[in-house]
Amino acid sequence: MTAKRSILSVAAVAALGLGTATALAAPASAAPNTTPEKVCGSGYKTVNSAAVGSRGTVYLTYNATTGKNCVATIRSTPGTATDMSAWIYVPDTEDYDEDYGRYTSYAGPTYVYGKAHCVDWGGSIGNVNVQITGSNCATLKEHRVTTTG
Repeated sequence: MTAKRSILSVAAVAALGLGTATALAAPASAAPNTTPEKVCGSGYKTVNSAAVGSRGTVYLTYNATTGKNCVATIRSTPGTATDMSAWIYVPDTEDYDEDYGRYTSYAGPTYVYGKAHCVDWGGSIGNVNVQITGSNCATLKEHRVTTTG
């Protein structure tokens, strides 16, 4: 458990540092009214979501045909490029994918193979960060943390 928290803490710190480092990156084009299914692709269905404050939502999707999960963070209102992230981690396999940058509408998609595995996932918009651990694990209760700063 300590190792998982350390990995997630390092990922969160890396996200903040990388977000600053990518300040000059080209922003994604605005995609008003986009959906996580549009961002992740054909066959993906939303299985979980979490509000990123009032700024948007981070979505966990799953494709039953491929066994892959996808995460996308989508702003409520597209606008000026801002630091955003989407990430997903499978503790059992240590498979990890992330997307950090300055975007006008959404961050992601990020993909991992997650069939029959618990997943940790999250995202951020500006200074609001959401982290969900132990997600989609049958009877186990997930843990959600939202931080601002």
